[in-house]
Amino acid sequence: MKTIFLYTDKTQNEQIIETANKVLKNKGIVVLPTDTVYGIMTSVFNFDGHKQIYKLKGRNLKKPLILMSNSIETLKRFVIFPKDIEKIVMEFWPGQLTLILPTTELGKLLTGGKNNLGVRIPNCKILLDIMAKYDIPLMTTSANISGKESAKTADIAKKYFNNKIDLIVDDGKCKFSFESTVIDMVKFPYVVIRKGCLDCKKLLEYI
Repeated sequence: MKTIFLYTDKTQNEQIIETANKVLKNKGIVVLPTDTVYGIMTSVFNFDGHKQIYKLKGRNLKKPLILMSNSIETLKRFVIFPKDIEKIVMEFWPGQLTLILPTTELGKLLTGGKNNLGVRIPNCKILLDIMAKYDIPLMTTSANISGKESAKTADIAKKYFNNKIDLIVDDGKCKFSFESTVIDMVKFPYVVIRKGCLDCKKLLEYI
């Protein structure tokens, strides 16, 4: 397999969006930028692709993938939003916050029957544009080999996955270059699972 390697700029971003969509519709695997770190991704319903991501990373099967979308309405097909969630998503989405929420029946299909799923709307224009065009969310995790540093640049991702996946999109160094903050909101009291980019004290003011 030969990996396609594309660089973002205003003159060719439409080409990147079209290429990424073609790859994803053909059940391919891509590395795309986010505002935190680069992610290795595939279509939400590409279950073989999900397994391939685990294989490529050497990832423990007990560690779930994250669901990313460009809209809350799309995410509501897969997870249930608590009544008191509005303030936190209005303040921190799009952004560096992953929320673990209860799954809908459709969401359980993605998790092998598990009752929770991590979801996020990232603040990265090229990624949001790709998801908007594709109109299907993506399953993702950090672009790295398990135990190695998460890729903050496309060059690092290339070292991990070149000629093992279909596409790598280079949008320069990720803005925050650190993983998202993760909050488990399946039941109250809510718990910060991972301290990431966000100020947890500020975050907890909205919970």
